[in-house]
Amino acid sequence: MSEGVSLRDIRFRSAALERDVVYRVYLPSKLQLNEPLRVVYLLHGNGGSYTDWSNYSDVARYASHGLVLVMPDGASTYWVNAVKPEKDKYATFLTEDLIADVEARFPVRKDRHGRAIVGVSMGGYGAVEYALARPDLYGFAGALSPALDVPSRKFSWRRWSQSQRYEHNFGIVGSPERRARDPFVQVTTANPRTTPYIYLAAGKQEALLEPIQRFANRLKQRSFAHEFHTTPGAHDWNQWNTQIPGCFEKLLVTLN
Repeated sequence: MSEGVSLRDIRFRSAALERDVVYRVYLPSKLQLNEPLRVVYLLHGNGGSYTDWSNYSDVARYASHGLVLVMPDGASTYWVNAVKPEKDKYATFLTEDLIADVEARFPVRKDRHGRAIVGVSMGGYGAVEYALARPDLYGFAGALSPALDVPSRKFSWRRWSQSQRYEHNFGIVGSPERRARDPFVQVTTANPRTTPYIYLAAGKQEALLEPIQRFANRLKQRSFAHEFHTTPGAHDWNQWNTQIPGCFEKLLVTLN
């Protein structure tokens, strides 16, 4: 872990999930209560946990730049309020419970210009979805290899368990609930002037490259503030670790 940075695991009661939850946080070692810090919410991918960012990346070093890095657990929910079971309200947990707990515990900014959201894969989908659906909350959204096409994927008997999970999270294919969570639909109605800056990155050898490129083109067509980068690599932390520095450089410039 980088010098000047501390790591903590925090447990609190989530009203949305109706249970205790744990999140991990990187903090500058010396906190000045009279100098509110910018906060970044880091979302893991499908099959991961709140420990992924600390275990597989060196993102800790950015806490020394005056950032509080918050790493919640989203299970395999794509960070949305699931259609079924309805108790899996991970969107409400993330945007209400978690933000409230972080702001009550730590000296962080409480405005969108001091708050960012960054994710990989499933978490990248979440970062983009919140950028479009909740522009009031964040000033920057970073998405590394975002799984943006998941809400539009058709049911597959060959991938029955995966399709079932998508139905639990998003609703059945073609339903209003699923369309409401589809970034390719959201981008047609979101306001480019109020949407946070969107940073997209993907590996040149990964299966999600085509839909990510297609989404970047939609952002360009509607004049959203954004950038899109490709680097050699597949869908894994080796690739994401090459993209993190560029993402955080832009994040530090964008948040004020």
